[in-house]
Amino acid sequence: MNRLLESAKTYRYEDNGGRPKRSQSWPKDGETMPYQDDDPDGGYSENNDDSLMETMLVLPPEIVSEDEDEDGEKETPILIAAKNGITEIVQKILEDFPVAIHDMNLDKKNMVLLAVEHRQPHVYQLLHKRTVMKDTVFRRVDKDGNSALHLAAMLGKNRPWRIPGAALQMQWELKWYKFVKESMPLHFFAQNNNIRQTPHDILTDTHKDLLKEGAEWLTHTAESCSVVAALIATVAFATSSTVPGGVKQDSGTPTLENQPAFNIFAISSLFALCSSVTSLVMFLAILTSRYQEKDFSKDLPYKLLTGLTSLFVSIAAMLVSFCAGHFFVLKDKLKYAAFPVYAITCLPVTFFAIAQFPLYFDLMWATIKKVPQRSYNVVAN
Repeated sequence: MNRLLESAKTYRYEDNGGRPKRSQSWPKDGETMPYQDDDPDGGYSENNDDSLMETMLVLPPEIVSEDEDEDGEKETPILIAAKNGITEIVQKILEDFPVAIHDMNLDKKNMVLLAVEHRQPHVYQLLHKRTVMKDTVFRRVDKDGNSALHLAAMLGKNRPWRIPGAALQMQWELKWYKFVKESMPLHFFAQNNNIRQTPHDILTDTHKDLLKEGAEWLTHTAESCSVVAALIATVAFATSSTVPGGVKQDSGTPTLENQPAFNIFAISSLFALCSSVTSLVMFLAILTSRYQEKDFSKDLPYKLLTGLTSLFVSIAAMLVSFCAGHFFVLKDKLKYAAFPVYAITCLPVTFFAIAQFPLYFDLMWATIKKVPQRSYNVVAN
């Protein structure tokens, strides 16, 4: 970070960021000189009008060039920091050199385009909060005519979202596209790039493989969980229709109806039956889905989240129902020693639930988050 900040000092601007420095390669006649600020302080104010700021910050071709600069660098430090998600460097350079917001690489991509292309939500949100020349920076297109919305719809070879499952990857890609689209300036219209493609065309074309992988992943997950849900529903139905201790012949009421364990058994068996059936219905709905792009945004993740939640509830309710019903058999013989026996008996089913918890938490986190978040691994040298 310190090395990049040191490199940022090579900008050919005054430290206050008010105007470009004079260069020996500029013509000396006054007609082609850039705008000179009469303010002796050369101060930079965020309250200035956007049009005035654009006039003040116009740079000669020697500074904003498609080729390499005098040091042979193709990207300035702020562009490197933007595409790698280092918000501290981006913020520091913008504070010292406000005109650096206009920097572009050889592909005519500025910080906004690089942040969108490399899926850097923190940098993008930082730039979105700035009010100076916001419309100009966010409306920029690269040399291929791609706007920020085109790049948000484009999926490269690398998958930046560190979240398991192709379906969740697809969900976050759609969330990122929607977030960039909603954060565009007012009166922004999606235009075609140089090869006449709209952002939605790019989204459909570049996400075909990910969409297919997500559909296969959801199918396998739903099939596996639906088998477990069907088994629990079968056991829960048989348990809920059985009354421990029988019923009284004269009144037909349960013999053990006043026992606390009987009430726990009746309630838990009903919960197990209802939740297992709900889980089974959700997984069947996933299996019969059309697996379109819009389905991965909310429909399929919510169904999977509801199905897994119902499955975990049914597993827990079934275990409680089993322990409560069996307690009448062992309460006089083992008394309190029966509880460790029940705990050991429930271990196999509990292991299955624990194995599914990471997927459940990742799915919940991905569904609740409005803006996808990058995960960064810190590597110590």
